[in-house]
Amino acid sequence: MPSSDTPGAPILLSQLQTIGSSLAPHAVSRLRQARLARSTRPFLARGGPRGERCEGCRLRPTHCMCQLRPELATRAGFCLLMHDAEPLKPSNTGWLIADVVQHCFAYGWSRTEVAPQLLALLNDPQWQPFVVFPGEYADRPERVVHALHEGQAALQPGKRPLFVLLDATWSEARKMFRKSPYLDRFPVLSLHPDQLSRYQLRRSKRDDHFCTSEVAALCLELVGDASDMRAGQVLESYLGVFTERYLQAKNQQSADAQSEAHQRLRERMGATS
Repeated sequence: MPSSDTPGAPILLSQLQTIGSSLAPHAVSRLRQARLARSTRPFLARGGPRGERCEGCRLRPTHCMCQLRPELATRAGFCLLMHDAEPLKPSNTGWLIADVVQHCFAYGWSRTEVAPQLLALLNDPQWQPFVVFPGEYADRPERVVHALHEGQAALQPGKRPLFVLLDATWSEARKMFRKSPYLDRFPVLSLHPDQLSRYQLRRSKRDDHFCTSEVAALCLELVGDASDMRAGQVLESYLGVFTERYLQAKNQQSADAQSEAHQRLRERMGATS
C-alpha cells in the first residue's frame, strides 16, 4: 500500500554497510538482495540512522530487534507488489509483514513486465486475491468490496484470502493500480478504518494514508479467524517497536526494551502462544 510522499527528496544511491543475521531471509529480504544485485549504484537511505545495519531487521546493531521476530501462522497470505526502491528503504514496513506472516510473497513491480511467479501465485487455486486499495480509484464500482464476505466477490469456501498490497509512495501506487491490468479481474478491498495512522517514519499529508504494515494489520482483522486477528494485533505492536527503535537509533538514544511499545508486543505475543 502507499507510503507517504517526500517531496523534493531524491533517491540517492550509495553502499550500505550491513552485518550478518542468523535469521533466514524472507520474501522481502530476498527481493532486496535481487534489487541490489542489479544496481549500478547501491541505495543510500535519507534521513535515517547512519552506519552499519543488521541484515535481518535493517536497524543499527545496537538497536537490533531480530530476536523479537514473531512469524505467525495465518489463514491469510500477502502479496507485496513493491515499487523499485521500496525493498531498499530501511523504513519500509512491508518487511515487517514478511517478518510476522509466514505466507508473504514479494515481487518488484514493472509497467512492462510481470514475473511469471506472480501470475502463478494469483492463479493458485488455494488463494482468492483481493487488491487492497481505496475504492474511489476503481474503474468499475462493482469491483469494490469493504469486507471479505460481500456479494459475488465473497471469499469462497475452501479458499484462503490473498491480500495484494501495492507498496509504494501514494503517487506511485496510484500509477501501479492503473497500469497493472493483470489485477483488473480481482475485487478491490477498500478499507475504512476508524483510527488515524500512527506511522511516524515517512509521514503522509493525510492521516488516513496508512503505511503498508498498518494496512496488513487491518486486513488480518477482516479475516475473522482468531489466529489472523491476533496476528494483526501482533503486527501492529511489532510496527510500534520497530518505529521506536528506528527513531531512537536516528536520534542516538539507547533502545528501551521495557518501553510501553515492547510491553504491548510481549503481551500480544503471549496471547498467541
